[in-house]
Amino acid sequence: MEFKEVVRNRYSCKKYSSRQVGEDKLTAILEAGRLAPTARNLQEQRIYVIRSEEKLAVIDRLTPCRYGALTVIVVAYDKNTVFTYPGEKYRSGAEDAAIVATHMMLAAADEGVDSCWLNYFDPDKAAAELGLPENEEILMLLDLGYAAEGAGPLPKHSDRKPLSETVKYL
Repeated sequence: MEFKEVVRNRYSCKKYSSRQVGEDKLTAILEAGRLAPTARNLQEQRIYVIRSEEKLAVIDRLTPCRYGALTVIVVAYDKNTVFTYPGEKYRSGAEDAAIVATHMMLAAADEGVDSCWLNYFDPDKAAAELGLPENEEILMLLDLGYAAEGAGPLPKHSDRKPLSETVKYL
């Protein structure tokens, strides 16, 4: 699929079928995340693939937003290996993890796999319940699967402000 099509056609799926994402497509999605740029190429992302009924039940306790997806990717980062920018105000962990997550979300669309970016959960509680190391912080969850019949973009999905409202040339 052309990149413009991927960006234009992807949406946040809110209802998944019972069809599991194949290993080849999952590997392609994970590989896209692996190739994402990170500050100083530190690659501090930590990716967890959740597919077991036991761990999916944990996700269901943490958020109402799994929407029946049979695969959930947890995107975290190692807080001990992030880059601190000049001025000491910003650290690269969250932005690097967001870049990795975005690469995987767009790769999923390219592979014909639907997704939904989730951040409606308590990341500290999630890390504890999933047994992540203390040095890792969860940024987001990414539902992966195939849209159930009748699923589609939310009504306001295509509503976008014109560039003139969001872009300024200096």
